[in-house]
Amino acid sequence: MSVFDWFCGARQAQQQLAESRQRLYRMALAWTGDPALADDLAQETLTRALQKAHQVRDPERFNGWLFAVLHSCWREHLRRRRPEQLDEEEKHRLPAGDPGPAQLRNSGQISALVRAAVADLPDGQRQVVSLVDLEGLSYAEVAGVLSVPVGTVMSRLCRARRALQSRLLNLHQETTESARLRSVK
Repeated sequence: MSVFDWFCGARQAQQQLAESRQRLYRMALAWTGDPALADDLAQETLTRALQKAHQVRDPERFNGWLFAVLHSCWREHLRRRRPEQLDEEEKHRLPAGDPGPAQLRNSGQISALVRAAVADLPDGQRQVVSLVDLEGLSYAEVAGVLSVPVGTVMSRLCRARRALQSRLLNLHQETTESARLRSVK
């Protein structure tokens, strides 16, 4: 391999990583619920990916490999956290005084509610639903990213979608009931 070939290959890899930054950030945000932490995780993932780009054997599987690096960074972050921080952060995940169903007509508020519902999912379910439904990865790719069997991916995804459906249906019923009561007055 000539130096020119190596440089062109490295340049192409760097371009792919730059294009992947937004996807990594979006995924990290879905997993963490914290924009600053998501940015840090995306940056750490890109740093590691640049250092280990030689590990990518199949360009078709680049995105799966990159999400596996992100998953590794996320797991390391969770290991570094102290147990007392976990409880406190869970308490502050959703703001106090959530708006009532009547105020949720704005699509931005609905999007925030869906994001909050996803954030309420356990880590494994949140990771699977975000990789499959947001990024469009196959079950096999997600299994590779998370280092779990395909059956685990399928069951986590099923449980996650049921939980989201239940929470969002409850919201819809509350909204409908609230609108009905307002029209009676």
